[in-house]
Amino acid sequence: MRWSEAVPTPTPDLSDLLGRWLHARSIARGVPAPVADAGGWRVDTGTPEERRRYVFATPSPAITALAAAVTDPLVPIKLCGTEAMFRSLLPAHWELEAPAYLMVADGTMTGQRPLASGYRLEISREARVHLCQLLAGDGSCAAIARGVEANGAFIFDRVRTEPAHQRRGLGRAMMHALAALRRDERSRFVLAATEAGRGLYEQIGWRVVSPYLTARFTG
Repeated sequence: MRWSEAVPTPTPDLSDLLGRWLHARSIARGVPAPVADAGGWRVDTGTPEERRRYVFATPSPAITALAAAVTDPLVPIKLCGTEAMFRSLLPAHWELEAPAYLMVADGTMTGQRPLASGYRLEISREARVHLCQLLAGDGSCAAIARGVEANGAFIFDRVRTEPAHQRRGLGRAMMHALAALRRDERSRFVLAATEAGRGLYEQIGWRVVSPYLTARFTG
């Protein structure tokens, strides 16, 4: 059984956690803050790849009504739940994408190691967004990640290591460097991970709260 097919662990504050993550993510991405809509949230992303998105913490009949009204592949619907739950709410011509996972780290992350030789760490800040980069010896960017602390959450966003620099602990190093910037110890560490990223994060103390699924109209 894949994680995306497993029933999420009951989490009374899942809706609150998701809302806090969405709020901080909007800051990280420079898009409008989420607004309540149809029992979930709407984020008007307004990018060439996505006009807006609808996000739900739990399954709802509102998802079925919304999916019946949306006929634009650039307007995805997202849900914390299982694939079976989600599919049961979607009409024809909607497809699920590869699953992601909403994850949290409670307390201090583990597994910190010295930075690999030949790399240097640079952290900068623009407005409320922390930018962490690991630069290779030639000055090129080997890995990059962003962090934002807002509204009781410290989120990690767009964490990426270039293929030529993978498996050297760079992602782990960035996570620890960003985590050290948290100012309020009550802010929860939150991120959305791909299947590949989930394994890395679990190694350093993160846990899955719920699968985070995306559906898109395919015509």
